[in-house]
Amino acid sequence: MTASEQSAVNLQQLGREAAHSLPRQRTAPEIPRERTAQEPDWRPLSIAMIGQKGMPATYGGVERHVEELGSRLVSYGHTVTVFCRDSYGDLTADTHRGVRLRRVRTVASKHLDAIVHSAASTMAAMRQRPDVVHYHGLGPGLVAPLPRYLSGAKVVLTVHGLDHTRAKWGRAARTVLNTAYWFSGHVPDARIAVSRGLAAHYDAEFGRLTRYHPNGVNPARHAAPDQIAARFGLTPGRYVLLVGRLVPEKRADLLIRAFRRIPGDVKLAVVGGSSYTDDFVARLKATAEGDPRVVFTGFAYGDLLAELYSHAALFVQPSHVEGLPLTLLEAASYGLPVVASDISPHVEVLEREGPGHRLFRDGDEDDLVRALGAALANPRAERAGAAGLHERVTAHYSWDAAARQLERLYLDLAARR
Repeated sequence: MTASEQSAVNLQQLGREAAHSLPRQRTAPEIPRERTAQEPDWRPLSIAMIGQKGMPATYGGVERHVEELGSRLVSYGHTVTVFCRDSYGDLTADTHRGVRLRRVRTVASKHLDAIVHSAASTMAAMRQRPDVVHYHGLGPGLVAPLPRYLSGAKVVLTVHGLDHTRAKWGRAARTVLNTAYWFSGHVPDARIAVSRGLAAHYDAEFGRLTRYHPNGVNPARHAAPDQIAARFGLTPGRYVLLVGRLVPEKRADLLIRAFRRIPGDVKLAVVGGSSYTDDFVARLKATAEGDPRVVFTGFAYGDLLAELYSHAALFVQPSHVEGLPLTLLEAASYGLPVVASDISPHVEVLEREGPGHRLFRDGDEDDLVRALGAALANPRAERAGAAGLHERVTAHYSWDAAARQLERLYLDLAARR
């Protein structure tokens, strides 16, 4: 048996185990049904979501995206199953917010984790005969041809970012992701992009319709400063905030270098951790060595994250590659002044440079020093400018609207059978 044949057998075995080991569905709490107004083509759909690490959302933007949309689709009367990696969190429940959770084994490594989990989840999902299989991200879409051509399910893929351009990948991984990128433009029945820039990119590159469904944001949940002083030595209103996975393309290294050039006693809270990037995190800490103002908190969720947002002086988003970052929307929902690199997704949200919504040239340390200095020089003016950003973001980026858009797309696809 060849290596490729053995790999196929292994993936089939994972799929069978995932399908047959699904726990009996426990009785879920009653969820108020909010069905779409009597549309002639409305019917309850069975939807499988693949590509996220899992639920509840404690890790990243894709997981939050899936949880917010999936839970709303359930409230509309549909059945949603989210396939979770067995390495994700402490998954003990069969449901979360009405969404069915299915744990599937994977290989916990940087290069195999996503694709093995996606393949095994796809095989398990196909045995459940869903109406829609929805992939999140380019890499998981490598197995999209299976349900697209071997089942009656409609296939949807959401592009959360141009993953094949991320700096953490080596040559082999980038080659695989380039293939996934090509698949994403040709295989799915429908493509979704979370930003206008991504949608325009796909339209131009592949000449096929790509729908723009932006992320949403929940109302800010302001929290009293109960933990940040004791745990991290942070004083309300006296720290700059960065939130996200510590991976090269998010450019925490650039921010740390620029921040060290800013005089004064304001601190920098770096909130996040490794994503198979331990060497990069070690380099970040080496870059910050000798400056006690730079504080690494690790990942933060729930009340602690709300507290960190609630009392920051300023939020910084220095990324080189993004889709439509939820952390940026969340910072705006808390009314924080923002400094961000001038990549397309950030400009889409901030619109222009000004007090409360500062832009700097992507990758330019000197310009980031300038933007940080301007944002910290006049807190009152920055907060006033941030108030306008808050109003615009909370009015435009709605999870309810995004969920209705997605339901409409699913129903349209299902009607084409």
